[in-house]
Amino acid sequence: MYKTNVNSNFSFEFTEEDIHSSDTIKTSRNKYHILKDDTSVEAQITDASFLTKTYTVVVNNNSYEVQIQDALDQQISAMGFEIGASKKVNDIKAPMPGLILEISVAVGDEVEENDQLLILEAMKMENVISSPRAGVIKSIAVNQGETVGKNSLLIAFE
Repeated sequence: MYKTNVNSNFSFEFTEEDIHSSDTIKTSRNKYHILKDDTSVEAQITDASFLTKTYTVVVNNNSYEVQIQDALDQQISAMGFEIGASKKVNDIKAPMPGLILEISVAVGDEVEENDQLLILEAMKMENVISSPRAGVIKSIAVNQGETVGKNSLLIAFE
């Protein structure tokens, strides 16, 4: 089962069988001729994002933003995750209780994705906490040698 959202206003569901039984002919690289209920429609895909599964489709000179979710995408959404990893993280919180062994950044530092931010010791293991995105460090809520609880704020981004 596929779920389609058009212009964030309309939702449609269809199956793989619906796709294969549709009267659609590909006329060129991104252009299609569709016959639906004895009505002829010309459609062209003008833009596509593989990561977000979002497409801009022009149908009879009208432009539509279409997002398509397959069964896996629907399951990921139901679990509360975002498709395409496009979510912007502004706060780093402790994934577990532990001791701050080292802080590798300072307020105002520019960091890139996967740069080391700090080291948290938990259960005699050193856990490197890396930046989930590029950005500027807004604040550091902990100090070296401090004990933190799970979900305690560690670092905030601008």
